[in-house]
Amino acid sequence: MIPIRDDAPRYTTPYVNYFLIGLNVAIFLFQKTLGQAEQSVFLTLFGATPANITAWISGSHNVNFVSAVFPILTSMFLHGGWGHIIFNMWFLWIFGDNVEDHLGHLPYLGFYLACGILADLVHTVFNLHSTAPTVGASGAIAGVMGAYFLLYPSARVLTLVPFFFVFLTWLPAWIFLIYWFVVQFLTGAADTISYAAHQNGGGVAVWAHVGGFLAGLLLIKLFPARPQRFSYE
Repeated sequence: MIPIRDDAPRYTTPYVNYFLIGLNVAIFLFQKTLGQAEQSVFLTLFGATPANITAWISGSHNVNFVSAVFPILTSMFLHGGWGHIIFNMWFLWIFGDNVEDHLGHLPYLGFYLACGILADLVHTVFNLHSTAPTVGASGAIAGVMGAYFLLYPSARVLTLVPFFFVFLTWLPAWIFLIYWFVVQFLTGAADTISYAAHQNGGGVAVWAHVGGFLAGLLLIKLFPARPQRFSYE
């Protein structure tokens, strides 16, 4: 199912959400200016690699803090291809503005980054020795979706549904988001059980999606709401 738009009102301009989308797109366009070999090196350097994080936590002298932990932050602004960034930014566009409206601009930025970091850590727990760099804003965006689930359950999402034929329908936000979460969880469980998933260490980091969503559910309760919100005619 693909979301088209939601009907939850907002009362402020989501400057931080616009900034995050613009920054992600700008970095991706920069990536595309690199040659294939250069782009591979770029993603390896700035993508979060679970094996490096595991080695650093275990006290290995072969990996330092910068090469192990700093990429957890930078990886949130990298993407593997056009489909990856388009879908991520589209989901952020739909769900992020309302969460920013609820939290306020700077708290929303902190919330977004915290969700992304926790999402990467959950992915690492399920892929301790993977040498495949993880890239993408999906974990942070999943956190935004988790927050939206609690804040706007009665909102509706216009959704493109493929079911024998493709049609548009308005779905309650909670139904769309639960469906999305369950798909991610079941996919992650299947990958964890699969022997092949442990061997190649690649593919979609669905446990980051699960971790990000759960982080969003938790953190939105800890971050205070913006004091006042008014509707202007």
